[in-house]
Amino acid sequence: MEGSGDEFMKYRSPLVSRYASKEMAYNFSDRKKFTTWRKLWIYLAKAEKGLGLPITDAQVSEMESHADDIDFVMAAEEERKLRHDVMAHVHTFAHCCPTAAPIIHLGATSCYVGDNTDLIMLRDGFDILLPKLARVIDRLANFAEKYADQPTLGFTHYQPAQLTTVGKRACLWLQDLVMDMRNLQRAREDLRFRGVKGTTGTQASFLQLFQGDHEKVEELDRKVTEMAGFKKSYLVTGQTYSRKVDVDSLCVLASLGASVHKICTDIRLLANLKEIEEPFEKEQIGSSAMPYKRNPMRAERCCSLARHLMALVSDPLQTASVQWLERTLDDSANRRISLPESFLTADIILSTLQNITEGLVVYPKVIERHIRHELPFMATENIIMAMVKAGGNRQDCHEKIRVLSQQAAAVVKQEGGDNDLLARVQADPYFTPILGQLDSVLDPKTFIGRAPQQVTRFLSEEVRPVLEPYKSKMDVKIELEL
Repeated sequence: MEGSGDEFMKYRSPLVSRYASKEMAYNFSDRKKFTTWRKLWIYLAKAEKGLGLPITDAQVSEMESHADDIDFVMAAEEERKLRHDVMAHVHTFAHCCPTAAPIIHLGATSCYVGDNTDLIMLRDGFDILLPKLARVIDRLANFAEKYADQPTLGFTHYQPAQLTTVGKRACLWLQDLVMDMRNLQRAREDLRFRGVKGTTGTQASFLQLFQGDHEKVEELDRKVTEMAGFKKSYLVTGQTYSRKVDVDSLCVLASLGASVHKICTDIRLLANLKEIEEPFEKEQIGSSAMPYKRNPMRAERCCSLARHLMALVSDPLQTASVQWLERTLDDSANRRISLPESFLTADIILSTLQNITEGLVVYPKVIERHIRHELPFMATENIIMAMVKAGGNRQDCHEKIRVLSQQAAAVVKQEGGDNDLLARVQADPYFTPILGQLDSVLDPKTFIGRAPQQVTRFLSEEVRPVLEPYKSKMDVKIELEL
């Protein structure tokens, strides 16, 4: 029966089976990993040949012609026998390249293919994430610009506070994401290649191959680094590149997770107030029991996965701290999980957040109603100032407003009624001199300060410029399958 295959008889990570993009899933796939190993062996052979080692064009051509046709069954059988993944693939590659077999992996250690491939995957992973983050920033910037002067209640301690605007609040989210963009760019640019370093990083095997010629060993390292698309290699390594590199890479992803969690928590809180909602499909079901519900499930998914992303950074921190001397192998199994899962999780979060930000729905009438409930209290200082300008005594006015405010608060809190402070002010003869000014005194746009101007300047100076390198990749839309 279709769908009853073996894949349903064993655990599958939902990061791949349910959520991740095809490009990120491929980036950490066995196919990408082991074809990259073969490319690295080809780069090494080419560089060694170019520097005078007895390697023939025929051997290099044979390797190139079999770079992609990996016999995974044979490799698995070899690994079961040898208990060594790199040597299993050396034997598998040698099987289809008999002429080149003697020079495959010449002078190298396992980390030549293992660590260098990891660095390539990290680099390519950042290259997948950066345009996605740019698109999220772009969508949120458009949202902020559209609602730059839409007044809304601010909240401190999740209690109503001075007004801000919907667009200004979005800029708080954007500021964090722009910091994440710079962090990811820096982490990506800081990556170097492990290069050709030998078993403990001394390059002793290559120095022997080139009969003590230090310049040729350095040139070999430079050539292979360049072929792999890196500008620099680490000048010193142990057997592995420093596991601090993994810490730096996953720290910036964890920081991105913190930003996304905050943004999506805000969206969930605003959804509860019915001020903002994430996109909701025509046939989407919010609750199996409550048909009327429109749950913020995308934002909830982002928060759920962001917690996982933030937690993953503890793995490389602990791994880096316990690497003994030139290396220990207790990093390996952990890194097989923590490195791919961090990038896969970040990829899912950004795709989901892009989908959210492309379809955020704002309900201005609901926002205005909430403002009307709270604004009279916030306007009391403005009313006092207007009365003083009209010739009133500040202390007398303050006492009048205090009494009327407490009466209105009692109606709201004890009776569940609407805030009627304004009606009480209008009914009190004391305030007759300013009755004609009350509408302007209570205009919400007089309470938002410089929020619209801040939005304009922030988008112009700090947001739009960081998007310039990604302009050609802005048109991709995200349709979530689940």
